[in-house]
Amino acid sequence: MKKFITMGLLAAAVIGGAVRVQAEEAPGSAEKKPNKEGVSIADGFKKLGRETGIYRFINPQTVEEKHEAYKAAVLKTAESEITARHAHKARELIEEAEKEDCAADAIAYLKAKLAVLEYPLDPEKKDSYRADAERAINDAMMADISGKYTDDLKSLEREVLLNATRGKLKRLGLLPEGAGQAVMMLVGLGLIFLAIKKGFEPLLLLPIGFGAILTNIPMAGISAGPMPGQPAGFLYYFYTVGVESGVFPLLIFMGVGAMTDFGPLLANPKTALLGAAAQFGIFIALLGAMAMGGLFNIQDAAAIGIIGGADGPTAIFLASRLSPNLLGAIAVAAYSYMALVPIIQPPIMRALTTKEERGIVMKQLRHVSKTEKIVFPLLVLILCLLLLPSATPLIGMLMLGNLMKESMVVDRLADTAQNALINIVTIMLGLAVGSKLAADKFLNVQTLGILGLGLVAFMIGTASGLLLAKLMNKLSKDQINPLIGSAGVSAVPMAARVSNKVGLEANPQNFLLMHAMGPNVAGVIGSAVAAGVLLALVG
Repeated sequence: MKKFITMGLLAAAVIGGAVRVQAEEAPGSAEKKPNKEGVSIADGFKKLGRETGIYRFINPQTVEEKHEAYKAAVLKTAESEITARHAHKARELIEEAEKEDCAADAIAYLKAKLAVLEYPLDPEKKDSYRADAERAINDAMMADISGKYTDDLKSLEREVLLNATRGKLKRLGLLPEGAGQAVMMLVGLGLIFLAIKKGFEPLLLLPIGFGAILTNIPMAGISAGPMPGQPAGFLYYFYTVGVESGVFPLLIFMGVGAMTDFGPLLANPKTALLGAAAQFGIFIALLGAMAMGGLFNIQDAAAIGIIGGADGPTAIFLASRLSPNLLGAIAVAAYSYMALVPIIQPPIMRALTTKEERGIVMKQLRHVSKTEKIVFPLLVLILCLLLLPSATPLIGMLMLGNLMKESMVVDRLADTAQNALINIVTIMLGLAVGSKLAADKFLNVQTLGILGLGLVAFMIGTASGLLLAKLMNKLSKDQINPLIGSAGVSAVPMAARVSNKVGLEANPQNFLLMHAMGPNVAGVIGSAVAAGVLLALVG
């Protein structure tokens, strides 16, 4: 398992160093760096090194570092509130940023973005709106000495011009407001249809679809933020309390841990490498998003890439921290591709393996003792907190749930975690994610990019797991069926079932389910490790 976590760290450090690691130029830091500055692979290793628990035990965070982190959080939250069209809350955060003496260019950019957001309903005020917005943009350009926000400010200029030349009906995304809301309600109905008729991830797609319908009802304000003298809509609180805080995905991870048997992984530890290899698609999608002509920034790209891990809660957790405005599209893509595992994976599996390889019969797994199963979650947690603390929330809750299951001394807690609690949280999580499927956030070019990149990431993850399994079969003393490599994506247990099904087609006596569960549960850990690495690098 130590090799597994270290391999994930190594791969992410290389990728993180190859791309422009903009986390080093966090908003609010005293030192300003040009946006185009490249960061070497060595810098990626250095940044990861500073994020390890071992380093922080020896070098605790200073008061200055904590203050800088707070200022960066204020700026990031303010931008998220502007994107969510919560102008009142955004103003409060911008005032807080000014009190904390955050970077002048970042504050000016946020003011410009807020000025563009405040589109007037009265057509007679369009001229003053345009003048105020253009003045705010010019002020931001004057403050942006490093050129960090140049592209974003040019985009705001175009939006102001478009806003000032159209009528009362504000265009949201690709369609006018009313039409966009109607289309998104149809999208919600489509998700409900897929959940009920086709059985595609019904536990999540049904509440997500219903949430999409609720949030797009005109004038209802079901997902709207608070205004003076008026409380917010209930879906706003679902999202703020459960998703923005990260609580819902973490509780689901605890329930998943309580339902997971790590026995197949412990019986054949080398299959952990297959779980690591299947995360390769995450970093390819990250690079692909960065190459899409400025459509996504590094945080957006990292959040999109995690779709390749085929782990819905991890995708939601990471998107809520790195790119809240893309959360709805990322969550829908992640769960859609998880549901389509039986359709997407088999053609790739058949293309990359021969019939003889698919028919390989693996020897019976050894018995795993109770002591091993109890020590395993504790060992993984210790390794995680020493090597990658940023992944500890996900890994920690997963291992807590598993420890409750395997210890067999808290059966009531384990039963609650894997039944009542996870079911309640799933309902609220689905509705909260659906609340982000507003027309202006979903009906745009970015959503098409997310869906395409997510599919590519998932396909590459499947292929990389298969190819590593083929190599391991050549080098291993005991035969390994390459099909179990495709189960390295963390769609538990569907990916393992698909591996077993394709194996049975080649050899009716070939039962691969338990063998495939090893890389499958390793993929759950692998996606959480990848999310932790991305948080450490660009969070």
